[in-house]
Amino acid sequence: MIDLQNLAIYRENNRIEAKKATGGLPDSVWETYSAFANTLGGVILLGVEEYPDKSLHPVDLPDPDWIITDFWETVNDPAKVSVNLLGERDVRIHAIDGKRIIVITVPRAQSSDMPVFINNDPLTGTYLRNGEGDYRCTPDEVFSMLRSSRKGHDMRLLEELPADVIDPETLCSYRMRMSHTRPGHVLGELENDEFLRRIGAVGTGHDGNLHPTAAGLLMFGNEYEIVRAFPAYFLDYREDEALQGGCRIMSSSGEWSGNLYDFYFRVQERFLREFGAAGDDAPVYKALREALANCVLNADYSGRQGLVIHRSAGRITFSNPGRFLIGIEAAKTGGISDPVNPGLVKMFSLIDIGSRTGSGIPGIFRVWNQRGWQAPVISESFHPERIKVTLEIGNTADKQTISNVQKDMIIDYLTDHVTGDAASLAGVLGVKPSRARRLLQQLTEEGIVITDEAEEPLYSLK
Repeated sequence: MIDLQNLAIYRENNRIEAKKATGGLPDSVWETYSAFANTLGGVILLGVEEYPDKSLHPVDLPDPDWIITDFWETVNDPAKVSVNLLGERDVRIHAIDGKRIIVITVPRAQSSDMPVFINNDPLTGTYLRNGEGDYRCTPDEVFSMLRSSRKGHDMRLLEELPADVIDPETLCSYRMRMSHTRPGHVLGELENDEFLRRIGAVGTGHDGNLHPTAAGLLMFGNEYEIVRAFPAYFLDYREDEALQGGCRIMSSSGEWSGNLYDFYFRVQERFLREFGAAGDDAPVYKALREALANCVLNADYSGRQGLVIHRSAGRITFSNPGRFLIGIEAAKTGGISDPVNPGLVKMFSLIDIGSRTGSGIPGIFRVWNQRGWQAPVISESFHPERIKVTLEIGNTADKQTISNVQKDMIIDYLTDHVTGDAASLAGVLGVKPSRARRLLQQLTEEGIVITDEAEEPLYSLK
């Protein structure tokens, strides 16, 4: 939230846009509305001008009520704006030193509403935010948002490819692994074609023959077949030479199938060698498996630059094309699952890989927090769309940094859940309830959190 009484300390950025608007509602406000909605959300300030030093100052709107009326009429006109994301409380008049301004809070759009566009044309009216400005999206960026908005996109049938693109060795390995993780499962008794159909890897086309789905091809195909449907498809795991002599696993090497199933287990084996599945490092190994699954399952394989994982001394970065459908903060808090590739999620879940409850990323944060390591960093970029997760290994943060990270996690939780008690927050943080109570007390003293007077008090943001 912006401190409007200290407006001069702010600058236009990825989340703030100021417009003087003394002559009425500027038409450029709709480009910013689209850009904020398609990026991270933001605040539009009407009646605020930018000085040469970039500081922001109110100018007093002569008739803010008329501007707001004009705004509501336009935002509800489908010929101008594709969707209205706002409620009444998102558009308010505020007074700063006697000068009236309008504050419009634009939320990040849900994936089902993307792209948010103007002038009745997604190809020319879709915008993204980049620093201090809005820019018109390229057709590729628009199509990427459209893919994100279409649930089950990876379940589409690829009728231009035959079913025999499924690699038999990969399928055999998958079925053996499933027989171990789910002994006696009804799918285990089926012939291969029916098995693949039941798990969503193939389907019957208009010609009456079996064809792979997008998820089936990615999971079980060979790289040279996958790139026919996904030209930008590329998987790359690399280790620095200082680590176990270095290692490079590339889908395009020709030395293995190049599909997602084999890639996942080849990379998992590297994590297993270093951290093991038992002992003190077991939680770290499990967290890295979850990070790997998250990277593989949430990538947009029609996007640019491919999936890249880099392991260096003290750090692992996971980077994949695509965007968070629920937003970074919601992903950190957990409890919400909106997978990019539900077909792949189903296939991996049948061999007990990946979290379907939205608990994967919060679990990684808990493990890092328990070890006192620097908190994971999750970033999202939009030109092109990429998600990056950086995990520091063994880099211990000081106590104050750990406390600050834990407080941020509490604020994130209360933002999403409204209220919470010490026990539930202790579970989120991976600490004892007494530690959670101390942090909540500090946040209360800082004026960030308030509590009721119950025996087991509930806490909420002030």
